[in-house]
Amino acid sequence: MIRLDTLSPAPGSRKDKKRVGRGDGSRKGSFSGRGCKGQKARAGFRMKPGFEGGQLPIIKRLPSQRGFTNIFKTQYDVVNVGTLNGFEPGTEVDIILLITAGLVKTGQNPVKILGNGDIDRPLTVKADKFTPSAKAKIEAAGGKVIEEESLEASAE
Repeated sequence: MIRLDTLSPAPGSRKDKKRVGRGDGSRKGSFSGRGCKGQKARAGFRMKPGFEGGQLPIIKRLPSQRGFTNIFKTQYDVVNVGTLNGFEPGTEVDIILLITAGLVKTGQNPVKILGNGDIDRPLTVKADKFTPSAKAKIEAAGGKVIEEESLEASAE
C-alpha cells in the first residue's frame, strides 16, 4: 500500500545542491567558483543590464529613435494630373495604360492621382484614389473620374 510518508522521487531524478566554500576536498572550496578577488567575487554583486565595464554603453552610443514605423501603411504609386496630358483626348486611362506609358513602375501598389499640374484634355481616369484637387481638375477639363477598389481589397 502506498502512503504519502513512503513516497520518494525516482533514483537519479534529484541532485544534491552544490555546497560551495566547504574546503578544497569538495572541489568548490577557497574561492567557491567565483574566481579570484574583485567586484564579482563579493557578496551582493549585481551588474546592471547594459553595463559594459565603464565603456560608453551601446544604448548611449546610438542615436535615439523616436516614433515608430507603421507596417500597415498603404504605399501608393502617385501620378500627377499634369503628366496625363501625354494621352490623347477621350482616352480611358487605367493602371495598365499608366504602366505601359512608364508613369507607374509595377501594378503592385494602388495608384493615387495627385493635383499637381494642369490638364487640358477630357480623359476618363480610373485609379484607386484621387485628391480633391485632381478630381476637380479632371472634371473641369471635361473628363470623368472613376475610383476603383484597390487591388488589395479585391484580393481579400
